[in-house]
Amino acid sequence: MKSPHLFVGTALVLVLAGCGVSNDFSDLQNYMDEVRARPKGSIEPLPKFQPYEAFTYSAAAMRSPFQPPVKIDLARQQKGSKDIKPDETRVKQFLEGFNIETFEMVGTLSNEGGMFALVRGAGGVHRIRVGDYLGRNNGRIVAINENAIEVVEVVPDGEGGWLERPRSLALKERS
Repeated sequence: MKSPHLFVGTALVLVLAGCGVSNDFSDLQNYMDEVRARPKGSIEPLPKFQPYEAFTYSAAAMRSPFQPPVKIDLARQQKGSKDIKPDETRVKQFLEGFNIETFEMVGTLSNEGGMFALVRGAGGVHRIRVGDYLGRNNGRIVAINENAIEVVEVVPDGEGGWLERPRSLALKERS
């Protein structure tokens, strides 16, 4: 009786013999001859380094594109006064570097020193009092009560004068 391993081994030898292993490397030899025939130093130079140019955002002081535009009725537009103008010699307070729309009143404090308002915005909660300034339009706080902060902003009228514009920040109930 013949062993099955002998049969499998014989079949494997016959299959490998039928593959026709040849020593024809002519295509590889042609490719190597082509590479050797190329001129020396044909490596492409490295691309030129482009220096980084910093981008400066110049529209920070403009109206946010996500807020509706202010509609101005030219017929009823108030005329500014040359007597009203912001105090340019005054040292700016920290909260004047932010738009007033970013602030919301969250509470009040009172002690023997008077009443203070708490506003959230500009990265935290800030304590303000009457006489402090808030927002980019020279907004001076004129009154604080338990429900709102009254602010008077000094804004240009577009014709060389200035207008006093009252604003109010209402108390924001729990959020």
